[in-house]
Amino acid sequence: MLKTVANALNRVSPAETAEAHCDGPCGVYDPASARIAAEAAVSMTKKIVALETPDASNSAAMAAYLNTLSRYVAIKEEQAHLAKEELLVLWTDYFKPPHLEQYPQLHTTFWKAAKLCSAVKVEVSVEHAGELMDAIKEIHTIFWATKGRDVAWYTAS
Repeated sequence: MLKTVANALNRVSPAETAEAHCDGPCGVYDPASARIAAEAAVSMTKKIVALETPDASNSAAMAAYLNTLSRYVAIKEEQAHLAKEELLVLWTDYFKPPHLEQYPQLHTTFWKAAKLCSAVKVEVSVEHAGELMDAIKEIHTIFWATKGRDVAWYTAS
């Protein structure tokens, strides 16, 4: 009975259609969080590459080296994964079909960036880390263009 009354009321005075760009109209999407996480992964990659292996016979130096190396690796993997999560949320929650029409390379760009996050996690490659930053820069540019804003790209390092 209540459903019948609600349907009748809706026919007489229908509700206006509301639209939101995401699951909740929060408006707080920003590729900066992916950039910050990726920058940390880049930094750790560079630190790993620069880390000098001590003489294996010096157990104290070797223990310190292994401790530092394992910390750098853990941070690199954690931050690369976080960058991937941030990118995937942006890709799946913010971008809509009209954006894809305007930027036909959008899916490829995000797919490439997500794959680079995985590569940065499992490798020690300054080259792939740099490519990840380049991909996030492209996403940054597209994202802000969809909002009609020109937001400068910058990095902390």
